[in-house]
Amino acid sequence: MNALLGVIFHSIGGFASGSFYMPFNKVKGWAWESFWIVGGLFSWLIVPPLAAYLTVPGFMDIITASSSQILSITFLMGLLWGIGGLTYGLGVRYLGMSLGNSVVLGFCAAFGAIVPSIYYSINPTIGKVSFTDMLASPGGRLVLLGVLVCLIGIAICGKAGMMKEGELSEEQQKASVSEFSLVKGLIIAVISGILSSFMNFGIEAGKPMADAAVAQGYNPLFQNNVAYIVILWGGLSTNLIWTTILSIKNKSYSDFSNRSTPIFNNILFSALAGTAWFMQFFFYGMGASKLGNGASSWILHMSTIILTANMWGIYRKEWTGVSRKTKGTIITGIAVILGAVALVGIGNSM
Repeated sequence: MNALLGVIFHSIGGFASGSFYMPFNKVKGWAWESFWIVGGLFSWLIVPPLAAYLTVPGFMDIITASSSQILSITFLMGLLWGIGGLTYGLGVRYLGMSLGNSVVLGFCAAFGAIVPSIYYSINPTIGKVSFTDMLASPGGRLVLLGVLVCLIGIAICGKAGMMKEGELSEEQQKASVSEFSLVKGLIIAVISGILSSFMNFGIEAGKPMADAAVAQGYNPLFQNNVAYIVILWGGLSTNLIWTTILSIKNKSYSDFSNRSTPIFNNILFSALAGTAWFMQFFFYGMGASKLGNGASSWILHMSTIILTANMWGIYRKEWTGVSRKTKGTIITGIAVILGAVALVGIGNSM
């Protein structure tokens, strides 16, 4: 039953994450940095403490009682993840829901599955699997094979993107992805995928806070909501700095007082996007409480996001007008990534 509930919770979280950018498409007349930071305020500042208060009312006492080392490492992982989250938005902006998410989340899945183990090779911890342990066991080697296969799948998706760029005119590309740019998008997506994986390690680094919540009698299902507060402070810091720079550079801060745009609706849709963004982690924490925060949880979460994002990509007709060969290539790439997900899951169970 725990495994089934874990899969259900991860699937809900993955659907939320794969869908979160859709409300942003309803924002009219605002610069990217304007709607991104409004959504971010809900993602990282407003909704997380509200969720923590409803599920772990004493979360601030747990945070203030934690050691400076735990808080600083958890916050640092949030900073790095924040760069990944920032560039994730840019990756989807330039590549679209389907290709952007496949590349970003493929890298995120691969690195998120192995980053914690590399850390535990450097800093051995009882009960934690190190990279050395993975190399020494059949299951660990299968996980690493899955990571390699995942990277192959990403390369195939990138090939599909190049084929799409070659087949469609600039006007056709802009029809489905208004700011389509393959080279810029792929570079950003690679950076985003690697750094976004640090959310997984942030959860690991903040585990003592989650354990403290359970020790104080709070429902284990919501234990990670405490660590999210600190992780997302890091994410907020990164994104606030960058969007502020862009707002000043582009003078886009005037968006918030520009009455020629639907200000209320723009704030509403940005808030919906930001809330959906956080809900992925809310349900990820619930899923991880049932399956453990290992490679299986992370990969299951990523695979659901990839599937959801590609369904939205089909809905938005991002691959309309391309040849059957190109469509087959992107489908093959997605299938290879999902196959890699299965390999990692099986290896982790071993």
